[in-house]
Amino acid sequence: MARKITVRNLDIEQGRPEVTLTEEDAKELGVHVQDRVRIKADGREAVGIVNIARSGLAPGTMWLSPEITRRIGLSDGQTATVIPAEKPCSIGLIKKKMDGEHLSKEDFRAVVKDVLENNLSETEIAAFISALYINEMNMDETVALTQVLAETGETLDFPGRTVYDKHSLGGVPGNKVSLLIVPIVAAAGLTIPKTSSRAITSASGTADTMEVLAPVTFDAEEIKAIVNKTMGILCWGGGVNLAPADDIFIRVEHPLALDPHNLALCSVMAKKIATDTDFLVMDLPMGSGTKIKDLDSAERFAMDFIELGKRIGIKVECVVTYGDKPVGRAVGPALEAKEALRALEGEGPSSLIEKSAGLAGVLLEAGGVAVKGEGKKKALDILRTGKALRKMREIIEAQGGNPDITSKDIRPGRHRSKVRAEREGYVVAVHNRAVVEIARAAGAPQDKGAGFLLLKGKGQRVSEGDVLFEIYAESKYKLEQATKLARQRPPVKIEGMIIEKIPSYGIIR
Repeated sequence: MARKITVRNLDIEQGRPEVTLTEEDAKELGVHVQDRVRIKADGREAVGIVNIARSGLAPGTMWLSPEITRRIGLSDGQTATVIPAEKPCSIGLIKKKMDGEHLSKEDFRAVVKDVLENNLSETEIAAFISALYINEMNMDETVALTQVLAETGETLDFPGRTVYDKHSLGGVPGNKVSLLIVPIVAAAGLTIPKTSSRAITSASGTADTMEVLAPVTFDAEEIKAIVNKTMGILCWGGGVNLAPADDIFIRVEHPLALDPHNLALCSVMAKKIATDTDFLVMDLPMGSGTKIKDLDSAERFAMDFIELGKRIGIKVECVVTYGDKPVGRAVGPALEAKEALRALEGEGPSSLIEKSAGLAGVLLEAGGVAVKGEGKKKALDILRTGKALRKMREIIEAQGGNPDITSKDIRPGRHRSKVRAEREGYVVAVHNRAVVEIARAAGAPQDKGAGFLLLKGKGQRVSEGDVLFEIYAESKYKLEQATKLARQRPPVKIEGMIIEKIPSYGIIR
């Protein structure tokens, strides 16, 4: 049954395509809440998930979320044809995986197609992710899904060039190493088109940090032009629509706190296929709050990345890195951009410089510009001689930023609080998750100036009253909330040299 209904645009982002019908219209169509309907107008169509309004909406009218109106170009007051939509065939494939069966490449293609065409609800996508978590994919399935994810989005190509890239599995705050690695590698004459994500759970993604220095949103032709000019770029992958279904999977899995092992492999490698990558260095941070808790887990990830890379034509080398504390001292877009520039200027913290040079060195050795075992030394030389800084200025200018910007020009949020030690002792731990939560409470990454600056690191001695860290915010209210959270969840743990006395009783007579 089809029904003509007048559109009323609901100018509220829903995060998914939704159609709100009156009870009368829903009854006529024979649909219920969470059913699907197909909306057609002017030769275009979209599928939406049904909500039902008991009041506030006149019969013969419907509210459409922006996700639908943008897709088919409907304006307020226009009329569209609404018909019940059939259940997608991929529902059966999700059930098949939940039952522990293997899926073929065509099966994955059907699921991904339905995800991209909004034929699946978030509940159904969550069921698919849960099935992959409970019944892990084998390597054949992992290869198939990786290829399908890459094929269903836009791709970049750099003919005649060997393309190098770096990716981190994440979980460590302040991991701004790409802002050093890209100019180091590009300054050595290697091609490194770094497409990065925005923060989902962290205080700043690489794209958020780079955006402090220059625009990061470009289409495929613009990216290729910048790379052809400078050998490198630091841009937001979302501007190119790389592996778009993967972005949907990430958004759905986040609140579930699920991260299927093989889906993580697909997520990374699909985007490397899409960016024409030939050689990839994988940063595998190990420690509290990361995906990798121990060396056994690190080895499993490394072997799987290497094997998947072989099957899809990308050479992969993995580096297990220390992930128990932030990289450098700064967490948050402006603070991280400032610290990265300071490192390029020759004044950055040793942890940031050491990690960046180590990872860049792997790429330099792979590209033949450094002999085996000398890559890190070569990277440090490029950094210390100012070649990386000059290259970074070229990249900033090519991306539309100010090439003359210095670290001193970058100002964090104008509201600041200093959190002091309440006792003397030694810093025995810095809790990554608490650092991120505090920075986000202060407004990061949306507020570029918000963030967290660590002043006392692990192993340092502190006296009562010493400033342990600073919190920056762009609003006084957010600063108060972040400072309150820091008191409730102290990110810096201090202990004395004596932990406990055993037995603990007093005077012996």
